[in-house]
Amino acid sequence: MQYKGIIFDLDGVICSTDEYHYLAWKALADRLGIPFDRERNNLLRGVSRMASLEIILEKSDKAYSDAEKAAFAEEKNTMYRELLGRMSPADLSDDIRDTLNVLREAGLKLAIGSSSKNTRFILERIGLSNFFDAVADGNCITHSKPHPEVFLKAAGMISLAPDQCIVVEDAHAGVEAAVAGGFDCAAIGDAKDDERARYHLSRISDLLSDLQIKD
Repeated sequence: MQYKGIIFDLDGVICSTDEYHYLAWKALADRLGIPFDRERNNLLRGVSRMASLEIILEKSDKAYSDAEKAAFAEEKNTMYRELLGRMSPADLSDDIRDTLNVLREAGLKLAIGSSSKNTRFILERIGLSNFFDAVADGNCITHSKPHPEVFLKAAGMISLAPDQCIVVEDAHAGVEAAVAGGFDCAAIGDAKDDERARYHLSRISDLLSDLQIKD
């Protein structure tokens, strides 16, 4: 087998919190009188919280101070975490759970590389708080995707070089980050057809055949 480790993005790969992000951003935008819809929400995929806020505020006719922006980001995150409280292990699909178990049994090191600062909370909600060998998230990086920092951190945590790992991503910014860091990438979801990815997945279990791992 070519790889010794797999680094997974969280949102859109292991589970989906897109709707919760949208609802929280939408509530903030509505309160501020800023137009925001699902189409514009797509611009926020794989982007950090503060960068997402800046994209939303581009449609505002007002200028806001850094302190106001920090307060807006915290307001959104508070709403988002309240919505995340609804999540449970039922939000982890059988396909993902079974695939993760097969990969673990195959001896691969498994890590999370996510820009979200809520990564550990989400993993706890879906019953995976102690499953991964390492978690690199928004709390330990200074650059969000498409910068490769989060994936490089994750690889370092499992003591592997980028060429020993494959990254699984669903956002184009994440694919860009993986490639920039020297990783092969398996793309799924919105990024499935990204030409920069080495593998193109319809579902997570496709990894097993692509990597020639028997389930």
